[in-house]
Amino acid sequence: MKPFYKKALSWLTGTSLLIVFSVVLASSLSRYLLNSPIQWSEEIAKYAMIYGTMFGTILCYLEGMHIKFSFLEDAVSPKIRNILHVISDIVVLVSGIILAWSGYLFMMKRGAITAPGSGIPMYYFQVAMVIGGVGLTIAALIKLSELVLSPSIQSEE
Repeated sequence: MKPFYKKALSWLTGTSLLIVFSVVLASSLSRYLLNSPIQWSEEIAKYAMIYGTMFGTILCYLEGMHIKFSFLEDAVSPKIRNILHVISDIVVLVSGIILAWSGYLFMMKRGAITAPGSGIPMYYFQVAMVIGGVGLTIAALIKLSELVLSPSIQSEE
């Protein structure tokens, strides 16, 4: 499950970045070569960046590449390190649930507003918070299951 999930997140993050790059490039070329700016380009690039940030954050968390203070981790025994990892993953799990729920509430209250540049309803963009929260929750469940099912692997690292 984890390799498939990481590959999917990698593709989604890369696709989001490709969209940002393509839209900004097309907009710049249109603006400076043709003197005809694309009105919706900034909006689409901004929202693609939000999606990319959500997917990239989840991927970094799964890879262990997120910002952390490892001096505490390095100073304790492997058993305590595993306990710290479980606590950290539980905090991420709760944070993912809160992010998904608050994103859902936000989307339900303001999602029907149309984006001024593209005319697309905002819930297509605001659902990124819900997707990010659900994705983070799934990632935390994957990491917690790894810690619980195979704590000896973590203690050897």
